[in-house]
Amino acid sequence: MAVLSAGILLYRLTDAVEPQVWIAHMGGPFWARKDAAAWSIPKGEYAQREDSFAAALREFAEEVGVPAPEAEYSLLGEFRQPSGKVVTVFAAEADLTVERVLSNTFTVEWPRGSGIVREYPEIDDARWVGLAEARVKVVRGQVPMLDALARLVHERTRPDSPAD
Repeated sequence: MAVLSAGILLYRLTDAVEPQVWIAHMGGPFWARKDAAAWSIPKGEYAQREDSFAAALREFAEEVGVPAPEAEYSLLGEFRQPSGKVVTVFAAEADLTVERVLSNTFTVEWPRGSGIVREYPEIDDARWVGLAEARVKVVRGQVPMLDALARLVHERTRPDSPAD
């Protein structure tokens, strides 16, 4: 059975040509000096019988340090990652300002083989970036999530076609 994960993909429309999305830089020593393919939507694992939307909201709060904004969320879809994990993503148009990301933490032996166990935040930064920049920053398996969001935003913002 696949590992299940759920996440929130926030977007906002500005005067820019493209929407902006809220993404988070993964914490810990492995990601410390990486930027390209080192970001993610706020997400986390959940149990088979747990509600995926409730899990997405919980994971957002745990990773960012603030509750997900109140908004009208839509199921964006389920996305199988290269690892086999299935991520259920909920999207919403919302504006969010976070003074400081305050993420939950994990422990890992670092440097490997040293016997020293250290604690690191799951997320060490989060911010708004344009869709094109996000495609470079997120891990490769999440690019289809951004593509699905671009389609959703296009459908919601295109003017109705005139009646003949």
